[in-house]
Amino acid sequence: MQNLILPLILVVVMVFWMQRTQKKQAAKQAQMKNEMKKGSDVVTIGGLHAKVDRVNEEAKTVDLDCEGVILTFELTAIRSVKNAETEKSAVEAKPEEPKVEESDEKKED
Repeated sequence: MQNLILPLILVVVMVFWMQRTQKKQAAKQAQMKNEMKKGSDVVTIGGLHAKVDRVNEEAKTVDLDCEGVILTFELTAIRSVKNAETEKSAVEAKPEEPKVEESDEKKED
């Protein structure tokens, strides 16, 4: 009987840990999809990079603009979302690196 207690405890701990991790991932995914709006850059589970044109909450679909072509996807097909506002602030905060010019001697070689 004592030989079964330790493996049973380990199994219970593993199941608890896996459920906790899945709940965190589901919450993160739901928050990301709730923040999705027109102009956000998204990546689908198929690897398609596009901009959000319209989000339909009732039908649970999203229209994506892929270089002028509008495609409709289920919300569950979106892997990651980058909001346009977040990207603008990140670009503004990042200082530009100085450009290094080649000297005249190297250009002639």
